Amino acid sequence: MYLDHAKISATHSETEPDRLERLFRVYGYAIAMADVDGNAECIVKLAKLHDHKGTLMAIWHVAPTEREKTYFLKAWKSKVGDESSHVEHALMLQDSDDAESLES
Repeated sequence: MYLDHAKISATHSETEPDRLERLFRVYGYAIAMADVDGNAECIVKLAKLHDHKGTLMAIWHVAPTEREKTYFLKAWKSKVGDESSHVEHALMLQDSDDAESLES
């Protein structure tokens, strides 16, 4: 069993706990698509998922492939997500929690 899952957070999660529930569903949806694709590395590469005012922020330890970006876009655009295409990807820097933006 894989125990080192991505950190999940959301802006205003204290007053809007449904934002976190939505992110957990999106995370499961995206990782399930990776699993169906036989992509066992996707879950290891992802560091954080954050909902920033309706934009899904995927922060990665290792740069995602275009296919991996698509998993999160499809999940966010679905009924379990935000039903939008507002998804951004960033690479986590080695020495801090800062993230370096990647092209979405």
